[in-house]
Amino acid sequence: MKFAVATYGTEGDTRPLAGLCKALMDAGHETLLLADASTLGSARALGVPCAALAGDIRKALMPGAALSAAVREKGGFNGTAKALATIANANTASWMREVLDATEDCDAIVISGLAAFVGLSVAERRGIKAIGTGLIPITPTADFASPFLPPGKVPRWFNRASHRLVNSLLWRAFRKETNRARAEVCGLPPRKHVWTDHPMLYGLSPSLIPRPRDWPDTAQVCGQWTTSYPAWTPPPDLEAFLAAGEPPIYIGFGSMAGFDRAHFTGVLVDAIDGRRAVFSPGWSGMDTVALPDNFFKIGDVPHHWLFPRTSLVIHHGGSGTTHTAAGAGVPSVVLPFAGDQFFWADRLWKTGVAGKPLIGKNVRSEELRQSIAFAERDEIRARASELGARMAREDGPGAAVAAIEALMRT
Repeated sequence: MKFAVATYGTEGDTRPLAGLCKALMDAGHETLLLADASTLGSARALGVPCAALAGDIRKALMPGAALSAAVREKGGFNGTAKALATIANANTASWMREVLDATEDCDAIVISGLAAFVGLSVAERRGIKAIGTGLIPITPTADFASPFLPPGKVPRWFNRASHRLVNSLLWRAFRKETNRARAEVCGLPPRKHVWTDHPMLYGLSPSLIPRPRDWPDTAQVCGQWTTSYPAWTPPPDLEAFLAAGEPPIYIGFGSMAGFDRAHFTGVLVDAIDGRRAVFSPGWSGMDTVALPDNFFKIGDVPHHWLFPRTSLVIHHGGSGTTHTAAGAGVPSVVLPFAGDQFFWADRLWKTGVAGKPLIGKNVRSEELRQSIAFAERDEIRARASELGARMAREDGPGAAVAAIEALMRT
């Protein structure tokens, strides 16, 4: 079978879909991954056919742009939703044309991220199956509130309804441009309500998110969509640094930008207090020249290779980084900035492998130092090691391929 896989977001949104594509290819299927141009490096490294969608997600995260503003402010639902809608609505018509052209001879479309409504519309136009995927659990459940809402602020009785409310509000922000493109590109009538009847496969670990019992049969938790990069070898200077002393602390915040970088650098240096650290500036634009010699600066290094070689991981709480740190069996210190990052920070805290979440853009040296000390406690390390061992037994890509093949037979 031939699948088009359409997503839009940061590197953390695209990389798991590249892993899923590779698993589908290994099972004998054809795939084409469509995503932002700056996030397709992992697909190329895996030999996954890919093509760029219109837009520039990296530009949207730079100071003064849509997502940067959401990070700089409170990082709450309203600001994040507005920023995401601004990005999607500016590109909806282009995405729909690109996905429509790419799916002429496909058997199904696998959809994710900001391109989901586009993919669902194109599947309707083509008369083929749409299979939803996600790295955030958005299927309504009474077990927990919507991941886009502040943890602990929603009364339990409102959990299920909170998912429906958030999903409806997101659809309202995307609806006008989606319906305009449906008419202009696909010749389809407008939709009044958000889609709810397509299957959803989640690239999430059941060790972190046990499948809610009140989910429909069409929603499944598969496990993280990971893959190895056999051609990748570490730079000699990184290998030498790792071998020269005790396992370092990893520090990296992925695609986060828009915060006070000079202040944040000072906080990190003060809290690390001379210990060995591996630092990944990601898309932040932080000035690594100002970092002391105990900070080893890295570029694009696979987290699955690096994290098991560290003592703990200081990160922003993105779904992919959260899963990889947990799967590596090391504790976390989480500094969320926006969106669902607060949900994942709360999840790691409740799982017992991290302390209470901090607020990324407002973090102070002393509280970061205390969180590091908490993560270094023997009982936290033991719990993290146990969690990593459980996750190592999961086969997320295999479970997803089996689920997709089963869906295609129905």
